[in-house]
Amino acid sequence: MRFSPAFMLIGPLVAAACSTSTATPGPPASVPDEAYGPAAAAPPVTALLQPGPLAPSPYAPVNEPDFKATMAKMSAAKAGIMEGQVALLQERYDLSDKPQAGVTMTRGKAVQGGVRVRTHGGMTWDKLAKMSPAEIRDKALFPRGFLPLPHPNHAEGGMLFPRFHIDEELKQTKRDLTRFDLDFDLPDPFLPEFPPAIFLTTRPDLGDVSQGQLVTHQNFYTLFKGILNPKQIDGLRLLVMPTPQQQFNLTDDRRSVEPSLGVSCFSCHANGHTNAATHLVGDIRPQELRHRIDTPSLRGVNVQRLFGSQRALRSVEDFTEFEQRAAYFDGDPVIAQKKGVNILERGSEVHAMAEFQELLDFPPAPKLDVMGRLDPSKASAEELRGEKVFFGKGRCGQCHPGPYYTDNTMHNLRAERFYKPENIRGRFTMADGPIKTFPLRGIKESPPYLHDGRLLTLADTVEFFNLVLNLRLAEQEKGDLVAFMMTL
Repeated sequence: MRFSPAFMLIGPLVAAACSTSTATPGPPASVPDEAYGPAAAAPPVTALLQPGPLAPSPYAPVNEPDFKATMAKMSAAKAGIMEGQVALLQERYDLSDKPQAGVTMTRGKAVQGGVRVRTHGGMTWDKLAKMSPAEIRDKALFPRGFLPLPHPNHAEGGMLFPRFHIDEELKQTKRDLTRFDLDFDLPDPFLPEFPPAIFLTTRPDLGDVSQGQLVTHQNFYTLFKGILNPKQIDGLRLLVMPTPQQQFNLTDDRRSVEPSLGVSCFSCHANGHTNAATHLVGDIRPQELRHRIDTPSLRGVNVQRLFGSQRALRSVEDFTEFEQRAAYFDGDPVIAQKKGVNILERGSEVHAMAEFQELLDFPPAPKLDVMGRLDPSKASAEELRGEKVFFGKGRCGQCHPGPYYTDNTMHNLRAERFYKPENIRGRFTMADGPIKTFPLRGIKESPPYLHDGRLLTLADTVEFFNLVLNLRLAEQEKGDLVAFMMTL
């Protein structure tokens, strides 16, 4: 087998990183920048991660071990696993409850403010901004909160739901989405409000149509029978009906105490928005390279043309079908068949589900005009300065143009220029690759941020892009930029 020079250069680094289970080893010898460019995204040369006869099988075993023994073993390990994840979060972030003054989500939940990612090594954000990517990498100074965020148990993965959603769904439907092996990890103050508001493009006169309730199969018809047509009602029915999934199913190969009917689309996309439920992408192997997913909002899918953070599916119909056929089962059709995959019919089911999703609107933004720009008569001086930074020095508008603040394409930030590969609780920190540009309309209602939820506040996203794009923003410009994004 032949390898490129860049492969030969990065191979020893990857092999060394794989030998550790936690961060951070001492910095290896300096490596040229080009080794961390596009070539670094290729499969690394290591017995664990390279393709070929030594690579692990992408298939899960079909014959599961004894369920009671599995549950006992994993339940006993749960506390230790979660303690390790909490320690990781506390090392990376300031998790205190410090709301942004005067800013709330639609139904009143406070929006967390301030930079929460911690620096280390005596660094300040100003000092870091003046350093080159190679210098930050070789001195191991890239903030830990800017690194890919691992799943609470990356080797196991699977869907995890915030406790507030589990409790409400159990109350309404008698279905328990608790896992015996893991809990959701991020604190509630950094998650979207619950239940989220629902706005419809077809009935803007009604405002929030959720009536403050989580929409489930128990109440969807009562809530929407006077608002939707029969096809849309049926699409909503399919979005709230549970179907089998990898961790929640009727077999012994599950992670719920009792056999489960499964999860619904709205178990993650609560009320057509998000509850920040997490999972691992199904389209990457091996397990160490799979990205954690922060559930994106479905608001505004009618103006989007790419679906999935990296899959670049071309329609919401494709995405809907893909989720239940593949993503629910980690991209493994053999296991999907075993556990009871729900094969959706394109004409009578997928189209109806997509038609409802395409009615979900962004929340009102009273300070924006019809083209998505600030109305000077309604905006503060700080917000107007922030808009200028957004479309100017900050370069945000290059990927997030108005009125919906997405360019409907993908971009590769190459953040791997700033760090060396390492294994962090089972997540191997290689290149992320190109990621979809998500809309920023209503962004204050969709924490945490980035595709894997590694950034807890909008102030964190400003510091991240200030460093990765070498923007050299002043402190006032950073604050102004956050103020502008709160108006979107």
